[in-house]
Amino acid sequence: MNEESQKEKLRQHFARRVTTQARVVLDTWQKIREAGNDTAAFQHDFATAIDKLVRYAQRFEMDKHASAGQQLLTLIAEWPANEALPEELTAPVQNWVDELSRATLRRADQHQDESPRIYRRTPVYIALNNSEMAGRLIKQMEFFGFRASAFDKAEDLMEACALHKPETILMDVSFGGQTDGGLDAIERLQERHDTPIPIIFISDEDGTIETRLRASRCGGEEYFYPAVDPGQLIEKIETYTHGNTVEPYRVLVLDDSRAQAKFMETVLGKAGMKAHIITDPMQIIHALEEFSPEIIILDMYMPGCTGMEIARVIRQQDRFHSVPIIYLSAEEDVTKQLHAMSLGGDDFLTKPIDPKHLVATIHNRGRRARSLLALMIRDSLTGLFNHTHTLHLLDQEIVKARQKRHPLCFAMIDIDYFKKINDTYGHPIGDRVLRSLSMFLKQRLRKTDHIGRYGGEEFAIILPDTRAEDAERVLNEIRERFAELVQPAGDREFSVTFSCGVASWNNESAQLVCERADRALYQAKANDRNCVVPAVD
Repeated sequence: MNEESQKEKLRQHFARRVTTQARVVLDTWQKIREAGNDTAAFQHDFATAIDKLVRYAQRFEMDKHASAGQQLLTLIAEWPANEALPEELTAPVQNWVDELSRATLRRADQHQDESPRIYRRTPVYIALNNSEMAGRLIKQMEFFGFRASAFDKAEDLMEACALHKPETILMDVSFGGQTDGGLDAIERLQERHDTPIPIIFISDEDGTIETRLRASRCGGEEYFYPAVDPGQLIEKIETYTHGNTVEPYRVLVLDDSRAQAKFMETVLGKAGMKAHIITDPMQIIHALEEFSPEIIILDMYMPGCTGMEIARVIRQQDRFHSVPIIYLSAEEDVTKQLHAMSLGGDDFLTKPIDPKHLVATIHNRGRRARSLLALMIRDSLTGLFNHTHTLHLLDQEIVKARQKRHPLCFAMIDIDYFKKINDTYGHPIGDRVLRSLSMFLKQRLRKTDHIGRYGGEEFAIILPDTRAEDAERVLNEIRERFAELVQPAGDREFSVTFSCGVASWNNESAQLVCERADRALYQAKANDRNCVVPAVD
């Protein structure tokens, strides 16, 4: 080994020591963010870890790490000993933690545009003139799994967005105490990003049409006047976050040409869709059952049958009655195209297929189909599955559990003293409590779990591949955290609890497992409420 290679090996060794220490700093900050009001317990560890990082980075001439560390040391010097981290320090410390995170990217991560996501979610930024309201919002949002930071200067917000693009921004129209100051800041901010950041504007004044148009043009998704309470804002913030990632469309393609089918599969795959390709029309029933498509694409003319005949067979099944069917053909006769659509089709694309036209057509049809399906299977207030569809999903999960011999649990939840809430605060506040619990459950349960509004103030949860003791533990944790959540009601606040019964599936029918969960719920309410009770086998 020559002298140069020895020096390079030594440099790499030093770099590893610095990045390892940087990750200690990042991990400690994560603990601070999760500690709530108990941040003082980590104050000494955080300061010690940063000091060590700065010494290592300066010694080994790693300037980015040293600079970020020095800035952090300056900031935490303002942190009073044995006290919680001051709220005004949170955002600036977070900014330099993000800078340190960027400098600490592993080589395998260097192609990424953003720093590694250390937290559960990307941030939501809050820029309000009312700092008290911003603080209340941040505390409330933490219960729902959001990471939020507040800013009182447009320049600080700009710097934070440059380091870590937020999921959404809550912006005061008159931010900084200046007329349209928030609009000015957002217009400058959006110019720096290729894709716009969703903005929720709030205002103490009813905006003119010019103001509202300007807000819309710079990415404003919502414009609230008068300002609303934290519960309503959090519901809107949830709408524009990545937690609501849209599932890819499931597209079934039947085309007897293998070349054409392969082309379709490639186009749909590049567009982020899930494609299931078959070339034999006699396989259609099996494919429908196996894949459960949201959109179906049929070749018009195939050996042995036509696309129109296949469409009629599909439409005879109730569950596929409203699934969009798109025909593919070289047929250019408009009369024949219209006739084909009258026999069960929704659209007609002429070969050769333009990929952009195909993708746009699927997106348009898919959006409408999902909207119609949501109206049929979801509760309009909470967005959760309705009673009928929840039981349908339970039947499906029982079939899967029986086939795979996996455990399955079913839980029923009832909000305690809900009638009293309605009588005391009014039905609009009661509705908001229902939406609050539904959002709380969605944030804390898996995507594979199913949540339904069973009726009134009752909710049902299906937990596939879950043992009874695990279901009980998870639901108890959710119950405890939900009870800590403050529910706003004008100038008053209150908290809400719920009771829960959990039944483990014992190779029985959906009706029987529901009855056992219901009896357990009844027992929970008899046990002075606010508890989780397992069903008796």
